[in-house]
Amino acid sequence: MIPIEIMITFLTASILLALAPGPDNIFVLTQSALRGRLAGIVVMFGLCTGLIVHTSAVALGVAVIFQTSVVAFSILKFIGAGYLLYLAWQAFRASAERIRIQDNGKVNHWTLYCRGIIMNITNPKVSIFFLAFLPQFANPSRGPVTFQILLLGGLFIIATILVFGAIALLSGALGQWLYRSTRTRNALNKITGTVFLGLALKLATTRQ
Repeated sequence: MIPIEIMITFLTASILLALAPGPDNIFVLTQSALRGRLAGIVVMFGLCTGLIVHTSAVALGVAVIFQTSVVAFSILKFIGAGYLLYLAWQAFRASAERIRIQDNGKVNHWTLYCRGIIMNITNPKVSIFFLAFLPQFANPSRGPVTFQILLLGGLFIIATILVFGAIALLSGALGQWLYRSTRTRNALNKITGTVFLGLALKLATTRQ
């Protein structure tokens, strides 16, 4: 069993890491501002589902493939970049009226949930980060390493829910205020598209 003081240290470090600006928390922020708090929360759970996949991959040793194989890393990286470009294109072409209609109850939360999953699992840097980060807090002398990795991954997901949930609530409230203006809605769409475009370029140029 992992000592409580190590789990507290790990949880604190995870919260700080979740606060650091990155594709996932920026995605939560923009979707909450565009579509409201609930949309941000749904995206957050999608991202956390992706973290479950990464945790399981590290626990089972699959993530080593993405660290040692340039081909596997590149394929997943460009799939993720391509999806971000698709989201950027959607944001740029969306009109303020279209968003208003969606906000009146026609937002497909299942789609947002799936987007969160895809956003997370198509980022190979997350797998490599987990592969480098989680084992540092595991020790074979405490028991099965696989179980320890799964426990640490669970704590990281809890930290992510706390931080991303707060981001969703705050940016959702901000989005409600901003959406009183059609001009602001259009501007927010363009900003969102630019953010996705920047994230796609950054991911596409990331080296292993």
